[in-house]
Amino acid sequence: MNLEQYRYFLKDSIRKTIDFSSTDQSKGIKAPPIEKPYSPGSKKFGLVNADWSKHFNISLSEAIKNRESRRRYKKHPLTLFELSFLLWATQGVRKHVGDYAFRNVPSAGCRHTLETYLAIFNVEKTENGEKFEPGIYRYLPLTHELLFEFKKDHLQEKMIKATFGQTFVGQSAVTFIWTAIPYRMEWRYGLDSHKVIAMDAGHVGQNMYLACEAIGAGTCAIGAYDQEYLDDLLHLDGKEEFAIYLTPVGNIDKE
Repeated sequence: MNLEQYRYFLKDSIRKTIDFSSTDQSKGIKAPPIEKPYSPGSKKFGLVNADWSKHFNISLSEAIKNRESRRRYKKHPLTLFELSFLLWATQGVRKHVGDYAFRNVPSAGCRHTLETYLAIFNVEKTENGEKFEPGIYRYLPLTHELLFEFKKDHLQEKMIKATFGQTFVGQSAVTFIWTAIPYRMEWRYGLDSHKVIAMDAGHVGQNMYLACEAIGAGTCAIGAYDQEYLDDLLHLDGKEEFAIYLTPVGNIDKE
């Protein structure tokens, strides 16, 4: 394997070789949707909107100092309030103007190539303790809702298999899976897109860590997974959309 060849991905040398006047944006081609479409009549669930600053007694410096990867979770469910906050913190939209959605994480050119899927195992959706049906869901950032995608038998075991036996991925209350739709970035930047897509995922992951500290939950970012198996599990084509990052989340006992 040529290590030097793969290191090239980390550089921005390719920018000097690209004719940006030939990108689809420069050609006047319409921008791709900023949110993946879904069928009318799909089952959706509203999420909590709140002034989050009034609900958490933790400073930013404390959250940064305490941040660590946590792989042991209690069997207590996450609440809808907590899940709503995590989704807001990682992909929530501040303002939607035309083809741009300004979110709580940065993205190159405000292109936001990521979609958020959730493997939900143990999340309460009502005040009386009713739980979400276990299955795969997708976050709709433009309306701050959850879309039910499908149910999958033995989902916990399949998520563990998808991450090469990392058991905590199936022992969480919910495991977030971020996918990339690369054309959203390629439309603007062409061949200079792919490094910044990876950087965008990193921004999301850090917000997740800090948001989990705020609610007393734990998470552990995962970049090791069976690409083809996970894409198939999520019903993705593996070409125009594919998984790139995961973070299980669950309640924890802090020492």
